[in-house]
Amino acid sequence: MDNSHPKHLRLGAVALAAVATLTLAAACTEETPEPEPAGNPAAAAAEAGGPQPKTLDGAKAAAQIVFDRFSGGDFAGAWDMYTAAGKKAISKDDYVKLNTACSRKGLAIQLTSARMEGADKAVVIAKQLVAAQSYTMVYEQDAWKLEPAKEGLSLYKMGATKAIAAQKKAGTCANS
Repeated sequence: MDNSHPKHLRLGAVALAAVATLTLAAACTEETPEPEPAGNPAAAAAEAGGPQPKTLDGAKAAAQIVFDRFSGGDFAGAWDMYTAAGKKAISKDDYVKLNTACSRKGLAIQLTSARMEGADKAVVIAKQLVAAQSYTMVYEQDAWKLEPAKEGLSLYKMGATKAIAAQKKAGTCANS
């Protein structure tokens, strides 16, 4: 480089050459770390239906999948992730019918915090618009499952037709 180039251009060229040299040197070393797998392993296990990690991250990943399915209108998929007690309280068909009639779909539900409560239970807090609510995730048969709240269980036991009527009467059916 000759002295006819402005000083800031010369420094820029030197800096660029240094970065290129360091990048090349780093790429040629034998200590290149293995790339991490794409995505969240806990979420991938939850989606795949395989054994999920019995960790807070595993519970959070499963909870977010349930919330995504529900807010996306995949009520059958959300029901699949219920605890055995939840599935016993309402059939998949009634659950889909009830939520198709009364739930707000299309509004994202975001996990805001979570904590473990013992070895196989986690409490997660989720927010939809400005409302936040706590949910319990239970580890059953190698997977995190959503445990319906007592209010939900009592509503589910009515069956879809009576539950829809009860929600409409109470003004809690979003589509009426």
